[in-house]
Amino acid sequence: MDMKHSLPLAPQFYVTAPQPCPYLNNRIERKLFTGLNEINGEALNNTLSSQGFRRSQNVLYRPACVGCSACISARIRVNNFRLSKSQKRILNKNSNLIRGYHSALATDEQYDLFNKYLNKRHSDGGMSEMTIFEYSSMLEETPINTKIVEYHSKTKNGRHKLNCVSLTDVLDDGLSMVYSFFNPELTKLSLGKFMILDHINIAQEMNLKYLYLGYWVPGSKKMDYKSKFSALELYIEGEWKFASDISKIDANEFKGSEYSILEQVSQLPLPPKY
Repeated sequence: MDMKHSLPLAPQFYVTAPQPCPYLNNRIERKLFTGLNEINGEALNNTLSSQGFRRSQNVLYRPACVGCSACISARIRVNNFRLSKSQKRILNKNSNLIRGYHSALATDEQYDLFNKYLNKRHSDGGMSEMTIFEYSSMLEETPINTKIVEYHSKTKNGRHKLNCVSLTDVLDDGLSMVYSFFNPELTKLSLGKFMILDHINIAQEMNLKYLYLGYWVPGSKKMDYKSKFSALELYIEGEWKFASDISKIDANEFKGSEYSILEQVSQLPLPPKY
């Protein structure tokens, strides 16, 4: 008998082991996740990104913590976005930067800047010991339309110097900034905020509706910069809501889902072919 083995069509969901939350003190984190492959990658990423999931390599995940749901997916409605005075200054300060697009391939120059960024900004984080092979995997293990957006400045001798990088997914309704890093010595240039502002411009140029920023956590200083952008939408209780007054949102109000993991998974809308 000819026996063939194949992966199940429907995505399989799993939960990570509990670990300390990196954003809020005395909280425990766990994630709900599923794998991506070449067959289901694009459709599944588009569908689940619109439901608060994020991509990391060939995995989609979202927080599924017990008693806490303060990690809130955030996106900017780009056509409604309006620059603040400080954001206009950031764009002006970085008007000399040259933007370039590349396929999702790692380079030594990127890795050197990545290490410099981590050593200065996140030396105690889980990525601080990442080898160049692990860094390459972070960029290159993607079954979907992913771009590297690089920003260079010209040196006095006419050469280009890499200042900042964003790993960016192209979704059917927007751009998703998966991971970004920059030269930590250029603090006055606000390069992290600049990349967000420039990605808003890119999304508008591509006639896309949204720029996905990942998770915003009320009360977390690491995430506070995201609240400074206008036209921000937050994914709360299964729907995107315009954040009219983000300063009034309290992390303690988000007590976690009333549904079990199994019930949460069963309620997820999936692409039509599933």
